[in-house]
This record gives sequence, C-alpha cells and structure tokens, in this order.
Amino acid sequence: MSGDDPFGDPVDIILPGAEEQSLEQAAKEILALPAVKNETPPQLLVVFPLRKSVPFPGLIMPVHAQDGYEANIMEKALAQGKRVGLLLAPGMTEEGHVGKAKDFAMTGVIAEVHRRIKLPDGNTNYLCRGLQRFHVDRFVRVKEVPVAKVSYPDDVYPAGNETEALARNVLSLATKVAGHNPSLGDGFNLAALNIDPAGNLADFAAAYLLKDTNIKQGVLDTMNVRDRLLKVDEGLTRELVTLELGDRIQKEIHERIEEQQKEYFLREQIRIIRRELGEEQDPEEQDRALFLGRLKENEYPEEVEAKVRDEVQRLGTIPQSSPEYSIVRNYLEWLTDLPWCVSSDDRIDIDRAEKLLERDHFGLKEAKERILEFLGVRKVRPEHTGAILCFVGPPGVGKTSLAMAIAESMGRKLERMSLGGMRDEAEIKGHRRTYIGAMPGRMLQMIRRAGSNNPVIVLDEIDKLGKDFRGDPSSALLEVLDPAQNHNFLDLFMDVPFDLSKVMFVATANNLYEIPGPLRDRMEIIELPGYLRSEKVKIAQKYLLPRQIREHGLEPKRIKISMNTMRQVVDGYTREAGVRGLEKKIASICRKRTLEIARRKRPQAEIKSEKLEDYLGPAAFTDDLVRLRPGVGVALGLAYTSYGGDVLEIECAAFKGNGRVQATGRLGEVMTESCRIVHSFLRDHHAEYGLEVDMFAKQDLHLHFPAGAVPKDGPSAGIAIASAMISRLKSKKLKPRLAMTGEITLTGVVMPIGGVREKVLAAKRLGVKTVLLPAGNQRDVKQLEESWTRGLKIAYVSHFSEVIELAFGA
Repeated sequence: MSGDDPFGDPVDIILPGAEEQSLEQAAKEILALPAVKNETPPQLLVVFPLRKSVPFPGLIMPVHAQDGYEANIMEKALAQGKRVGLLLAPGMTEEGHVGKAKDFAMTGVIAEVHRRIKLPDGNTNYLCRGLQRFHVDRFVRVKEVPVAKVSYPDDVYPAGNETEALARNVLSLATKVAGHNPSLGDGFNLAALNIDPAGNLADFAAAYLLKDTNIKQGVLDTMNVRDRLLKVDEGLTRELVTLELGDRIQKEIHERIEEQQKEYFLREQIRIIRRELGEEQDPEEQDRALFLGRLKENEYPEEVEAKVRDEVQRLGTIPQSSPEYSIVRNYLEWLTDLPWCVSSDDRIDIDRAEKLLERDHFGLKEAKERILEFLGVRKVRPEHTGAILCFVGPPGVGKTSLAMAIAESMGRKLERMSLGGMRDEAEIKGHRRTYIGAMPGRMLQMIRRAGSNNPVIVLDEIDKLGKDFRGDPSSALLEVLDPAQNHNFLDLFMDVPFDLSKVMFVATANNLYEIPGPLRDRMEIIELPGYLRSEKVKIAQKYLLPRQIREHGLEPKRIKISMNTMRQVVDGYTREAGVRGLEKKIASICRKRTLEIARRKRPQAEIKSEKLEDYLGPAAFTDDLVRLRPGVGVALGLAYTSYGGDVLEIECAAFKGNGRVQATGRLGEVMTESCRIVHSFLRDHHAEYGLEVDMFAKQDLHLHFPAGAVPKDGPSAGIAIASAMISRLKSKKLKPRLAMTGEITLTGVVMPIGGVREKVLAAKRLGVKTVLLPAGNQRDVKQLEESWTRGLKIAYVSHFSEVIELAFGA
C-alpha cells in the first residue's frame, strides 16, 4: 500500500475451489479498512452493466465478470483507476452484451474495487464497495466498453419530523423482516441501529431486505430522503406480510404433519400392544375372516360359495398396498352382498290390490283387469314367472304409477331404471374387472339395493333406448327380459350367473312401434288410452285437486272448483291425452290462491269460470272453426303420436307447372311415398272422379302438413291426402267436422291402420262428429268402450270411391 492510498492496488486471489470463504474473508478485511478520503469523483466513468443486482452506496458487493466482454470492461476501468460505475442494465442480452443507451438504468453507484478473485472456470469476481450515487447525463460510448458522463446528486432532506418518523418505522420493519432470516443474525440489527443519516438507513434496508429489482432501483433513483424512506417502508411492509403468511402456512403444515405422525405412532403402538395381547388381527386377516364369516352367516349357491373361497385365498397372496388388493376386495363385497338366496314373501291379496288400483287410478279398466289376472296366477302358483308387462300409452296416463301399485299390492321392493337416452350396453351388463373403476350393471345394482332377488323393477321409457358405437342396450336387455334365459343372467363384472327369473319386470313406453322388435316380442303389451274430457274432470276433482290443496298448505274450504269450471280448464288450457298438464294448471291456481291468503285477502272460495283468466291468463285453446269447417283444399286426418292421438290438417295448393308434387311439414319416407301414390292413383282414375287429365299434366301440387316443425310419418293419411287433392282440383269443400284415416293403394283400396283407439279419442276430444275408418278396423272399434264412441258417427270404407261419397256428399 502507498501512504497516499490506504487501500492500495487491487489484490489478486486465485481460488482453487473455496470461493465463498475467500469472499467472506475479503469482505471482512474491506470493512476493517479506514474510510475513503474525500476526493473529487471523476466526471467520466467506465460503466459496468449489472444483470439483476442493484448497487447501493456503502454496500460491499461481489461483481461477477464473465471472461471476455464483461472482464474487458472491468479491466479498462481498473486501468484508469480503482473506480467503476455499477449500473443496472435491464436490456442486457442473454449473451451479456449491451447495445443501446436505453438498455441501462440512469442512476447507479460509483464503486471502488478492492479484490480481484480469479475463478477456476476463467471468470473473475471483483469485490467492490459502493461510494456514492451518480446520475448518467449522457453516454459517451455504449458498445465494447460503455463510458458515461455523470453527475453526483446529493440527498435532499425535507424539513419537519416526518422523515425521522419514517426512519424509525423503517428501522422497526427492517428488524422484524431480518428476524425471519436467520442468516442475517443479530449483527444486522446492531448495524442498522448505528447507521446515520436516514438516507443511508434506507439504502441499507433496501439493499439487504428487499427482493424486487424494480423496487430497489426505484429506491436508488430517489434523491428525496422522505420519498426514499416511504418506498422502503412500503416494500418492507409487503415483504413482512409475505414472510408472516409463509410462516403461518409453514406452521399449519408442520402442525398437521406432526399431528398425523403422532396419531400414526399412537395407533401403531396400540396395534402392536393388542397384537401382543392377542386381541387384534392384521387387516388382511380381518378381511379374510369377514368374507368367510359371511359364508357361514348367509346362504349362497355352491358356485358362488366356491368363487368366494377362491378369491379369499387369492386375497391372502396379495400385499395390502397393491392396487390389486382393493380390486379383489371390492369384488368379494359384491359377491357376498348380493341377495343370491334372499326373497321377500309375496303378500298377495286380490281385494286389497283392487282397492289400491281403484284408489290411485281412475278408469284404465283393461289394464287393471290384466294386473289382477297376473296377481291371481301368482297367488295360486307362486313359482309362475309369466310374461313381462309393458304399459304403452301417452304421457301422463299413469303407466309408472301402475307399476308402483303392483309392487305395493305384492309387498315387494320397487326399483326404477330410466332407459331414456341410454347408449352403453355396459349400463345393463356391467364392465369387466380388468377396467379401472369397473362395476356391475344397473340390474345387479338395483337388486343389491333392494336386498332381495325378487323386487319389482320398472324399466321406464323403453322405447327411447339409444344405440351407437359403444353398443346396443336393447340387445343386452334381451337376456334380461327373456324368461327362457334370465335365470342365468351373466353380468360381465360378476362373472357368475344370477337368477333374474324371480324379478318382476314392468316396462313403460309412449310409442309401441319404437320399441325394438325382439324386445316387443318378449313382453305382453297393455295399451293405456288417453282420457276423455269427462274422465279428466273426474280425475281432477277426485285426485289432482285434493293433492295440490295439500301440497300448497290450503284448506279445502278455502278453494273450490266446480265441474263446469274444471271442464273449461280442460278444454281451454290443456289438450293432451294424459293429465300431467292439467295438474300443472291446477297447481298454478292453488299457488295464486295461496298468495292471496298470504296477503290477507279474503277471496271467495269458489273459483268461477269467468275468473279463470285472472288465475291462468287467456285460454290457450279455442274451438278452431278452420279445423272443424275446413275450406277448399283442406282435409282433416287422424294421427297417432307418442303423445296420443291428434287431428292433422292436410292442405293442398295447385298452380301452373309440369305435374310435379311437393310435400312439406317434416314428413318421413312413408308419408312422402303416400303423397306420390295418391297423385298417381288420381291421375290414373281421373275420369271416375270428374277430373281433367290436364289438371295433372299442367299443374303442380303442393301438400303441406302443419305444424311444420313436428316430424310426421306413416301410411295412414292416404285417403285424407287424396281428399285434400280432389277438394283443391274440384274447388269443393269437404263436410264439416269430418276426419278420416286409412292407407290407400294404387288401385284405391283402403287398407287398415293402427292406433284406432287413440285416433277415435282425439277426434272426440277435438269436436269431430264423423270419422271415416277402414273397414278392416271395424273389429278394433268393437273393443272400445261405449263412452269413447258416444256422440261419434263412425263410417267404414273399403274403397276410395266410398270416401268421396261420404266426404263430399251428393
């Protein structure tokens, strides 16, 4: 060292490996050196770009310089003295180069280099002490060795006590933050207490305690000591909150782990003590004892008992930690939980069953009679399996509730399975155990839930089964519903046959013809017709209204609906085959009456017909004179849908053309063919019906079937289509209140159709007076109840010429 310079030239240290120890030792030596003499700092500084660290005055920091570009900058600075400008360079490239002035921050620290430590990898560490801030006025050069013209601003101390208060607050926060970092130790707090003035305290706290580079650079940029302290205060507050949150999370995790470990050790000690006393078995032994005990307690078929013993033996060879263990154990639970030999006793009382059916259902004479016949056979011959019942009818006529009544009358458990939209056959037959999460199919799940092997299982919406690439559920149901096969039903998961012959299956459907043929062949079909208006009124008065009064908390004396008012509700607000919509309207009336009472009003108990609009709004349906008195080119047909029967309008328009026929209204292939058949028939027999051949050769016909958004198909509209065409071509109206149904051939023969009951009920419900039916359906009409056909004139036709005579008259 020279006498003028107490620090001397930078000392070279070559590190073989102990880099950190040498840095720490060098830092201690630097701190022991005397203070720097007051010298005029240079106006031109070689600037060393820092990648991520922010320098501060008074801070001892190692500067790492990679061999090449960075080492060259530092050596140039040392060649012109021991001082170098340290400046954060956010825009520095990954390769360590700075190309533009804007890549640098504008405030840095002039530092003095005291140690040069050469590393084994060729790079160099320079141990520096920050002296004072500088501000870059402009860059003289940026590339290769950056050189900047700088100025040295002084700290600004505002007047007042706020700066002192902020300094104390920063000191307090710094002490708390340092307390969360054991590496700082007590020496940090002691050093912080001895730092003065306040600006140096802010720099000291920011350098050691703040993490965010942008915040630290902001502190370095601030000359106003009050503002600098404020920034440090905010940064330390955020840091303290983060550290306290981390400590709290760590404490919670530690407590939870400690509690779990404590519980584990206690349980292990208890388990070992009990084992030594002979009071407890291993979990594997417990499982084997459990399943073997079930074999002794319950009765199982020989095949199932042998399977359980084999699987229990296999369970003993599998470690409990293995995933295979839980799979085998789950399989054993299913094997031993299923009611293989558990049956509920039938308590069949025919008189009681008849009372139950009459209590819950109005009408449905044929369905009730068939159910009582079934129960009678079961009572005389309990082992009789019989056919699978299938209730077919429109929504809201009581199909599902009939199945519930059967279960109640027999004293059996009831399980319901909705088949609507089901597309995966595994829902019926289960998955093989090789699949993850495999389970038995819904059939065995319901039997396990029922706890007996002879429950009543309702297969709801069997006509809405789906089918796709995953399989065909209807095919899987064949084995379930076939009495010749279901005594050996094989679920893929169980892999042991289960006897389903004791289960009573009851299916429900809206449309008979949408049930797959093989399934339909295995069931006994019981068709439930829609209700007449008189029946709906009686059902509403006897069942629906009392139920809604109870559900809405009303007293019977607070609301009364006369028969006449109920008829208006049926006619004006609901047009359906069942009574589901009617019950909704009654519920709406009861809700509004409940609201009136809640508002402490005192309305009259009886709801008169003229007050219906106050409760239900304007009537949704009125007598449609267009439908009942069709104009030229319009005929009324009768249709059978999944919602019951309906009256279908058929419109025909004619205009100049080339003899083409167009049909609209979302028609299926069969109905489209009917339009072409009728056109060909009338063109071939035009003379018989007083038509000109040019009418077909020079006119186009357009047939439309409202409503256009509802799909329609089937051959039964043939004679109605032909009547609409003749009405248009001859400009002659059909008789009022007349509807017809029947398939027509190219020779004019009228063929029989299906759904007679629903079509006749729809005609009567909508005010039709005369119905034309094929002669082949006369036997179907004879089976109808007299009340269904009362007030209707039914005429039978076998050829279209008879239709012309009855529809148009003389």
